[in-house]
Amino acid sequence: MKRKALSVLSIAALIFASAGISFAQNAAPAADAPAKPEEPKVVEKSLGDLWRAGGVTMYPLGFFAILATTLIIYNFIAIRKKKFLNPDGVKKVEAFVNQLQIKEALDYCEKNPSPITNIIGCGLARADERGVDTDAVTAAMEEASVEEFASPYVLINYLSVTASLAPMLGLYGTVSGMVKAFNTIAAEGAGSASKLADNIAEALITTAAGMIVGIPSMFFFFFFKNRYGAIISSTSRIIGDLVFTMKMALKYGPQDISEIEADIEGSPAEVVEQAAASEESENKSE
Repeated sequence: MKRKALSVLSIAALIFASAGISFAQNAAPAADAPAKPEEPKVVEKSLGDLWRAGGVTMYPLGFFAILATTLIIYNFIAIRKKKFLNPDGVKKVEAFVNQLQIKEALDYCEKNPSPITNIIGCGLARADERGVDTDAVTAAMEEASVEEFASPYVLINYLSVTASLAPMLGLYGTVSGMVKAFNTIAAEGAGSASKLADNIAEALITTAAGMIVGIPSMFFFFFFKNRYGAIISSTSRIIGDLVFTMKMALKYGPQDISEIEADIEGSPAEVVEQAAASEESENKSE
């Protein structure tokens, strides 16, 4: 009897054990099924929030942003070829010089001030109808051009200063933010995620702000520098043409320069050299 009872209990235990294992296997997938992840919260920040997150470094960066914008707008208005070269005025002055009316040309330059007429006027001030030293006129114009073009270039150069300093200020903000982040870790451990996020945000925002100010400033610096260089080159050409006209008028009288050039072989530069050489030979013979 005891053996039969033990056998029955053993069989019952096996049945319950197998049923439990089967239930556990069936229930396991439900227990191991991953929970649906929560959607991350997107925190939208305004421009003012980003400004405050950037810390005190944002104030000098804001100043440089305003300065760069002002310089770009000003140079777009001021650095114009027509404003500097005054083509209509140059034609009138050249007409006076072709007739050797030096006083009239000088009066026109004084009454119609512009960078190019100021330069030409300085050269014509060293000439008169009785005797014109073209070398002295040329030297005076070159000296005046250096002085005339120096002042406007200063405002172009400030863009280069802005382009250099703004990223450096952004880098300063980066270093400041990272130092604060490490100080937070040292004081409170890595568990203070909110403060760490604020410190890292300061580092990244100031870096981005410095680049936002510096990159356009550098682009427009080279843009206006190239435009200004083209204006200076055109000024040198105008001075050369005017001196050539003066030499031709002194050599052949007040005539149409185009007719003179048609009768003479060689380029205008060669003609000027020939005229200068002939003048030297005449002076030596005298």
